Amino acid sequence: MTEPPIVLEDRQGSTTILTLNRPERRNALSMPMREALMAAVDRAESDRGVRAVVITGAGGNFCAGGDIAAMNQRDVAASRDRFRFGHRMVRAVMASSKPYLAAVEGWAVGAGLGMALICDTVVAAEDAGFGAGFGKIGLIPDWGLLHTLPRRIGEAKARQMVLYCETMRAPEALAIGLVDHTAPKGEALATALKRAEALANIAPQSIAMCKSYFVQGLAETLEWERNSQALVSLTADHAEGKAAFLEKRAPNFQGS
Repeated sequence: MTEPPIVLEDRQGSTTILTLNRPERRNALSMPMREALMAAVDRAESDRGVRAVVITGAGGNFCAGGDIAAMNQRDVAASRDRFRFGHRMVRAVMASSKPYLAAVEGWAVGAGLGMALICDTVVAAEDAGFGAGFGKIGLIPDWGLLHTLPRRIGEAKARQMVLYCETMRAPEALAIGLVDHTAPKGEALATALKRAEALANIAPQSIAMCKSYFVQGLAETLEWERNSQALVSLTADHAEGKAAFLEKRAPNFQGS
């Protein structure tokens, strides 16, 4: 029996819809999913008929973050190499000539939050949840989050999110600017598609040039992120955080 695609591609008018399709894992970002998503992004970028791209998730969740069970880097070089592919995705979406929209149902946490925030517009269901709980597994924010998050909500609020690892629901996220629009439960995609339709009336080159300005400073953040995450991913605290997550218990961090 053929396995369903891990990323679904659909077209509605001039909008491409990319759906993360791993609902049994709340669309956690495995390497095969990252590769399939990158290929879909490349296809959308090269198609002149595409005027906007919407990223969403199957099964009632946007994305639960990275695939923690698969985080098995043994040295700094391997850990740094792991980020080469993810950072290519971040740059491809943020520097794309096409506008990207995230349609969030359920949870967008960790790398899932990072993916949502590399999009130009974030639409969330009213009960959607957001969080940057990297510190709970002994890591630092990735997917460009330390670039995108402060630019959305300000450095003070971003500091609280990443240091305390607390979650918030869509109404609070809307109030602080983390998301741009809310929708009734189950209607985030429909609302995002309406916003995508509005973008079809904007000159494509104007959009592309504006996006090229907003991406300034990203390269420096990604390089710092890549080097720093490579180091903390080899710490005893990360090993403890990962074990605690998989064993569904509280971690016992020692600062080492």
